[in-house]
Amino acid sequence: MKYTLSILVLNETGVLTRISSLFARRGYNIESLAVGPTEQIGVSRLTIVLPGTKRSIEQLRKQLYKLIDIIKVEDITNVPCVERELMVLKIKASKLSRAEILEIANIFRAKVIDFSLYSITLEITGDPGKIVVFEKVLSKFGVMEIARTGKIALTRESNLNTQTLKHMG
Repeated sequence: MKYTLSILVLNETGVLTRISSLFARRGYNIESLAVGPTEQIGVSRLTIVLPGTKRSIEQLRKQLYKLIDIIKVEDITNVPCVERELMVLKIKASKLSRAEILEIANIFRAKVIDFSLYSITLEITGDPGKIVVFEKVLSKFGVMEIARTGKIALTRESNLNTQTLKHMG
């Protein structure tokens, strides 16, 4: 199973190295890592997605708390969250395929950020599922390059899980 951890850290030199070293020593493969400043000066949030078991993630949380500069470690896997990811992808585009690519981009609310005779570069943000579907739909045209940020997430203050709401309608 994939787990999502939200980690608050003091923004100090070497903190990311210490965290990634802990993961490497424990044999964890990080699937996604996003780091950025928070609303508090000097504090950063790491959002990490990794495979594991409930037991192994709990062990990892305990190990993380032993590191200097760790403020809070939260397993937000099953907590109602707002999740987003950014992807930039360059697609092969001929005169014949250009209109269809632009139509798909419009449906997914993607933005054209570069355009040439042979390619279109698109930017899309959304929940990780939307990003995966968008990439799959456009793959038939030929993906030239992709850059993805990895998932970022904040817990919902409303405590409503949008996945649950989808099944109620």
